[in-house]
Amino acid sequence: IFNNNAKIKMKNSLYIFIALFLFSCGGDTQKSSSNITQKKIPANIDNATTAIEGGYGFEKIADDLGYKTYEWNEEKDGTFFGDPKAIKGGTLNYIHSLFPRTMRVIGQNSSQVLNSRTISALCYEGLLSQHPTTLEFIPRLASHWKISDDKMTFEFRINPDARWWDGMPVTSDDVIATWDLRMDETILSPAEQITYGKFERPIAKSKYIVSVKAKSVNWRNFLYFSTMALHPNHILKDLDGTAFLEEYAFSVIPGTGPYILEDKNIKNQESYTFERRKDYWDINSPFNRYKFNFDKIKVSVVKDNDALQYEKFKKGEQDIYNVQRSRRWVEETDFTATESGWIKKQRVFSEKPAGTSGYYFNMREWPFNDKRVRYAFCYLYDREKMNREMYYNEYGMMNSLYSGSVYENKNNNPFKYNPEEAMRLLKEAGYTSRNSDGWLVHETSNKVLSFEIVIQKTSAYMVTPVQQMLKEYGIDMQIKFIDYNTMIKNVNARNFNVCLLAYSGLVYPNPEGSLRSTLADQNDNNNVWGFKSPRVDELLDEYDVCFDQQRRIEIIREIDGIFSDVHPIAFSIARNYSRMMWWDKFGYPEWMFSRYVGEYWDSLYYWWYDKEKDNTLKEAVEKGTSLPLKPIDMKYWPDYLSKNS
Repeated sequence: IFNNNAKIKMKNSLYIFIALFLFSCGGDTQKSSSNITQKKIPANIDNATTAIEGGYGFEKIADDLGYKTYEWNEEKDGTFFGDPKAIKGGTLNYIHSLFPRTMRVIGQNSSQVLNSRTISALCYEGLLSQHPTTLEFIPRLASHWKISDDKMTFEFRINPDARWWDGMPVTSDDVIATWDLRMDETILSPAEQITYGKFERPIAKSKYIVSVKAKSVNWRNFLYFSTMALHPNHILKDLDGTAFLEEYAFSVIPGTGPYILEDKNIKNQESYTFERRKDYWDINSPFNRYKFNFDKIKVSVVKDNDALQYEKFKKGEQDIYNVQRSRRWVEETDFTATESGWIKKQRVFSEKPAGTSGYYFNMREWPFNDKRVRYAFCYLYDREKMNREMYYNEYGMMNSLYSGSVYENKNNNPFKYNPEEAMRLLKEAGYTSRNSDGWLVHETSNKVLSFEIVIQKTSAYMVTPVQQMLKEYGIDMQIKFIDYNTMIKNVNARNFNVCLLAYSGLVYPNPEGSLRSTLADQNDNNNVWGFKSPRVDELLDEYDVCFDQQRRIEIIREIDGIFSDVHPIAFSIARNYSRMMWWDKFGYPEWMFSRYVGEYWDSLYYWWYDKEKDNTLKEAVEKGTSLPLKPIDMKYWPDYLSKNS
């Protein structure tokens, strides 16, 4: 398989003998902590594959073959992959306002945060992962990797211990099958074909060594290929894309991750429960041994009723609560349980990307195919007033796809409230008079400036004030209530005028999936606006092959400026912290949430149930005594940044 010199061949023979001796004995691995479930050597251990083919003993010859790995450093890494005090056990109960549109993490409707932050993060793994603090590549399913000098070819050695839930080993064929699935147009996810179409079909060089060649140099190629969630070939080989979408709409294809989500634990539209795998293949690695601590994670659903969800939390039916509404945070979080320290509440600051939120215009259709109408909407959308009067000045103004980051174009029009400019633009667009009902009418078509926005009932408090702002100046925005999944279905089918949406942010921006012109007239992708720009397409091509970070920043800033000029979004508001409440029965690392995630779902990965704290909590509640309070602001990461900058 490799052209090796005699020295490597001699080493290989010795390592095969050592591997056969060590791994034929079986037995338990060394305990790393008294509370860590022990991992046994897999019963179907592979002693037939040689070290040179990626089998046991490969790590001894990896350097000579040009492979690299991440060397664990206890001082550098020990605190950022979970707390050594973590205890396995217990259940975390969480309530969400949505049920996933699908349980799949690949294909149509799978791009929701629910899918990526829970199902994908808990049930599936890629070949590699990234260090949560430094963003360096670290092992996951693959223990070693190699990048060719021309940065076009990547090779990975899959860990022979890696197993799917059903006990089957992870092999090169699984990587190939996953790529084939993502490239299948019948999964109805065209952005997948753009991302993974940058590669030739992967090649199995052996059972555990897989190679892939990029079609062109791209600094993101290694990142995206190495971290894509893998699926099992022994199941996919009998499915095409259409069958995959149907069979796994609300059933979970086996993964390799630390949690399993079985059909029996999925109650459609009600709840789903993850169960920790005691046979998780990587349970004792330094990267995972203090993570994934809960025996069960139950996600229940309370649809379109935020007040009921909050009451359930206050009654103890939910363990943690992410406070989205500023009014609630300021006015409704001081009650007996919080004042007594039974429920903790904090604003947790981090370096999480702000993402993108606001009113997304469908530029394919009237009236938002006219830039002047889009601009007028933004000039009448008085965000500053809403922040003062509704949100207690908890937010900043978002004026960019990359708000608050180095990628933001500071020259973007902030669209401060300016009704005079709005009316000038509308008049220029032909809306020169009002009808008897007070609505603006186009001078030639006699068409009333009226359109519909479809929202959840829980969003009414945000949208109704904007409706009134527009009404004052003759624009009729009609509000229609609908459930979230139906709304997203309409958005993905481009059946909308304007919608209220939010996209999560990325540490490394990937504008291609939402701004590439070829996606503008296709359904089921993130270019919901119908955005097209030849110049942006050119910049996207340059961005792909640019290895100079400073130039990449310049490229994204220019893209951001072009996007802002077209203005497919009336940007909303942003904040760089999470507002969290939780019953005081958990332990967590001193940083609480990780540096670049900074959201409640970090609790699923790093927190643990502390029985002693729970007993103390119950006793305090029963006796009416207080527990220690915490300061409102938790600023571990800002302090870390200032110390290490």
